[in-house]
Amino acid sequence: MISVPESICRFGIARADITPPVGIYHRMWGAARHDKSVGIHRPLLATAIAFADADASNGDVQVLLALDHCVLGEREIERVLAPLASQGPVSPAQVATICSHTHAAGLMLLDRESSPGGDGIAPYLDSLGETVVKIVSQALADLQMVTMSFTSGRCNLAAHRDSWDEASQQWVCGFHGEGDSDDTVLVGRVVNEQDKVVASIVNYGCHPTTLAWDNQLVSPDFPGAMREVIEQQTEAPCVFIQGASGDLGPVRGFVGETEQADQNGRQLGYAALSSWESLPPAGKEYHYTGPVVSGATIGTWHHQPVAMERESVLKHWSHSQIRLDVPYRKDIPTKEEVEAQRRQLLSEEEQAREAGDEELAAVLRARVERMTRAQSRFALLPPDSYPYDLVAWRFGEVIWLIVPGEPYQSFQVELRRRFPQQAIVVATIAGHWGPSYLPPKELYGTGVYQESIAVLEPGSLERVIDAAAELIKGLL
Repeated sequence: MISVPESICRFGIARADITPPVGIYHRMWGAARHDKSVGIHRPLLATAIAFADADASNGDVQVLLALDHCVLGEREIERVLAPLASQGPVSPAQVATICSHTHAAGLMLLDRESSPGGDGIAPYLDSLGETVVKIVSQALADLQMVTMSFTSGRCNLAAHRDSWDEASQQWVCGFHGEGDSDDTVLVGRVVNEQDKVVASIVNYGCHPTTLAWDNQLVSPDFPGAMREVIEQQTEAPCVFIQGASGDLGPVRGFVGETEQADQNGRQLGYAALSSWESLPPAGKEYHYTGPVVSGATIGTWHHQPVAMERESVLKHWSHSQIRLDVPYRKDIPTKEEVEAQRRQLLSEEEQAREAGDEELAAVLRARVERMTRAQSRFALLPPDSYPYDLVAWRFGEVIWLIVPGEPYQSFQVELRRRFPQQAIVVATIAGHWGPSYLPPKELYGTGVYQESIAVLEPGSLERVIDAAAELIKGLL
């Protein structure tokens, strides 16, 4: 008998266009020469997915809110969820917010309000909050019984991006052709009791950094074209879930041409559709049914409904979470040191502009941006240690892990190695971006970009992996 991991539950989905207005603050990249967006490549989307127990008498509901944004801070998340807290059908505690991590959406942080176009950030976040209430309410109103079926395939869009530049003797963040890269794409199909496709889910680890500093358009990056490819085939909304991609990015990226983002999206979309087409009918298993004598004696297989014992497993519903108090690294600079470096770089940038050296000024402006981000990040960090929250859901035979920050790919690779028979959806960039990157402990002190801005102590990634494994064991 052959089967795929499935879940039977109640499911509702709703989404809305959340594209910010043209002219809003857009400078995500230190190397960018512009501050404000000048147009739209593709719309940004917000998707609310409501999950509820197949047993309607159990009123427990969990909501996944997927936003086409890069990162949001603690203040921004609180502002977006505030209308839900005051007038929504569920509490913010029941909502897990994740970002697709597109770097072309703009940096919607309130500390950029004084920047060109920044005056539009607060009104935009308020509008986003009202939209969230509407789509969460709609998703809950549209709850229906579904079967979610999952399978995995392969896509080589993502590549390792920690690369050593021999000429300049430094680490750079770019395509590393010889580095390991997790090419797993986990594909989910959601079908209702009338065998109609309700939604598709694509879980893949790859930074949406096709579009970089030369791009001035608001864009979801490659998830936009990926969704279009799949939705044309399935006639149902497709939800992209960013996997563990701290060290993964597209082979062809860091460009300004939107066609490259669309090409990357089509590559992932077609790979996901290939896996989609391998899925059996919902609620069916593939059984050997015996020989048939022909020119050869043929072994025949047919799809049959799942047994009642397995159906009870598919309706299993549980969830758990844990908070880890993770210490900060000991060599993290103080706020005063960061501010001193920022002031020095600002002075050097001004001197370069007065001297007419625009190239040097551009480099210094990018370094100022690094210090500005570090300053904002450190100002919001809780004292002593970071409260790192892991959330795990078990729906039938599928585990969903929702984690903050940007863990390296080894997070999902190791968990899937420890649980080889288990389908595990890994959703990162959850909540606000406080914990930043989680690189392996052996990278600390190397100067790799992700390590250089990581705030948690060495070994944090490994500790989070072990904690996630314990959560999974508990749910199983």
